Amino acid sequence: MPPPPVSDDSALTSAIRRHEERLARDPAAPAFAALADLYRRAGRAADAITCCREWLSRYPRDTEGRLILARALADEGQLDRAVAQARAILELSPKDIQCHRFMAEIARRQGEIDTAVRHLEEVVALDADDRSSRALLGLLRAEPGSRSEANGLARVLRDDTFVTVPFGMLCLEQGLADEAVQVFSRLLRKDPHHAEARAGLEQALRARFRRKG
Repeated sequence: MPPPPVSDDSALTSAIRRHEERLARDPAAPAFAALADLYRRAGRAADAITCCREWLSRYPRDTEGRLILARALADEGQLDRAVAQARAILELSPKDIQCHRFMAEIARRQGEIDTAVRHLEEVVALDADDRSSRALLGLLRAEPGSRSEANGLARVLRDDTFVTVPFGMLCLEQGLADEAVQVFSRLLRKDPHHAEARAGLEQALRARFRRKG
């Protein structure tokens, strides 16, 4: 038996129980992916992984279940394994937009900015109405001086002397989230393993999209 749900959400707990009972009655029922997703929402990534692997052992070409597995692996911090699952999806379905969004997110978290940009380009090509991905794409592939010089920062950002974590954090503290994203992205293009730049980029993006609503 799986461990009890960690979520306090009674509706979520009830939904998990219903899906578990359904699978107990009929293990072939196509509800593995739904149950795995519920496990993820309840913070039970390990259970989600087990559920997805059982489903995929029977239906290895099911991309929905494989993407949930990739997300659950990412929840557990197993980013390389998550990427491997996502690549398997794209081999089966190169235009899977949800998978490209996921790959862009993971690449960004790993500091692989150019890879994130390539996947975001695929997303906006497939869905021209995805404003969030389009905005993120514009931020990540911005070049020094590509924005207005009204505040003088464009000239400053042309100089690599100022492309540092402290300067990025200063931009963030001053409410200049777009400029902070540019600083941290440039740092990561030089060194994808730069932990402070990775953290700074995520913080800057949260600030930027929170501000834009």
